[in-house]
Amino acid sequence: MSTVEQVTDAVTYHGEGPVWSPSWGGLRWVDMLAGDLLTLREGRVERLHVGSVAAFVRPRSRGGYVVGLERGVGLADRADEAPTPWLELWEEDSVRMNEGGCDPAGHLYAGSMPYDGTPGGARLYRITPDGDVTTVLPDVTISNGIDFSPDGSRAYYNDTPTGGTDVFDVVDGALTGRRVFHAGQTGRPDGLTVDSAGNVWVALNGAGLVRCYSPAGEVLAEVGFPARLTTACTLGGEDLRDLYVTTSRENLEDPEPEAGALFRVRVDVPGRPVLPFGG
Repeated sequence: MSTVEQVTDAVTYHGEGPVWSPSWGGLRWVDMLAGDLLTLREGRVERLHVGSVAAFVRPRSRGGYVVGLERGVGLADRADEAPTPWLELWEEDSVRMNEGGCDPAGHLYAGSMPYDGTPGGARLYRITPDGDVTTVLPDVTISNGIDFSPDGSRAYYNDTPTGGTDVFDVVDGALTGRRVFHAGQTGRPDGLTVDSAGNVWVALNGAGLVRCYSPAGEVLAEVGFPARLTTACTLGGEDLRDLYVTTSRENLEDPEPEAGALFRVRVDVPGRPVLPFGG
């Protein structure tokens, strides 16, 4: 594993959700509470404002992207255009969207969180390409990273206040058999990604770390960063061996100078092409 490289200045207040996709020319992530999508192009950071909140972004199989908005999701037909609101999933202004990801069938999993962190005040939703919505988990507090094993048989998920990462079996497209994958992690489990070998990379918010776990839950590697609020990670680059990590300065009275920057480090195992939303 190579040295950690700071790719950008501290360009976000609360950076989240990095995603690598050739459909938009490389890496895209969100400045969540600014409501902006950020795209890294030839060393420059381009911004696209989408609303009061930009919770996550994923490519669409037909082109464009799906984005998490404050109380729902929006769609865009092109990578460089603003989205159109599509689904509003709740009416209360005390809850906002927080994180999302796609399964191999092109369904979107979108999770929320209460602004005040009320236990059980959030949900994890499953959205089909036709816009049908199902509540998958009804009593979530801070819905965070979700990703799938390379063969699609397992799903990994973080509800941050639990302090650990959970795993589900995927049976006929449904998430079943929820159980603890790894407990007692340093820091708060935030975003995660799964590589081509089935290893799970978890951003540990508050600890300035990204930790890699084998499919059996063993710690394989740990990477430290100069900003303590590491929020999410993805694998990208031409060979999918660049681990990109977002950071935040949210609510820090004395943030590090690097807080809010994007980081990159070369790793030994490649990632997988990001799963697109089918809608």
